[in-house]
Amino acid sequence: MTPTVPHRLAQLVALGRIGIGCTALVAPTLMTRPWIGDAAESPDARLLARTMGGRDLALGIGTLRALEVSPAEARPWVALAGMADAVDATVTVLAFRRLPPLTRWAILASTVGAAVVSFRVAVALDPDPLGGQVGPVAGTPVGPRAGDLGAG
Repeated sequence: MTPTVPHRLAQLVALGRIGIGCTALVAPTLMTRPWIGDAAESPDARLLARTMGGRDLALGIGTLRALEVSPAEARPWVALAGMADAVDATVTVLAFRRLPPLTRWAILASTVGAAVVSFRVAVALDPDPLGGQVGPVAGTPVGPRAGDLGAG
């Protein structure tokens, strides 16, 4: 079975998140310098960058594992990753004037972009958001009929 486009996009988003997580764990200032400037050199900033790296690594690995089960299983993982990115975008906006002027727009664009992509992919992963099966006629729900429930 060939993965669908949303499935493939979810894989790419997860792999990107794993890459970002590993980079933050190994080279935290590389991830934080564009975001917070010279403050990235402080031990406290490196600590926080590594914790965020762990978050991204866990979300990426969780998404890949869930994709092995089904797109519907991966959907919450991708949506939660988007939520993490939306929180990153929100706190970036709140601190915007204190962020480095040369990079703050790029950071904001990347966090908003990552959130939007994750949310759109999450929605596309499950073509039936109600979780039912699809019958032979496209979009026709399959399941027990009202008369089949509790009769007996």
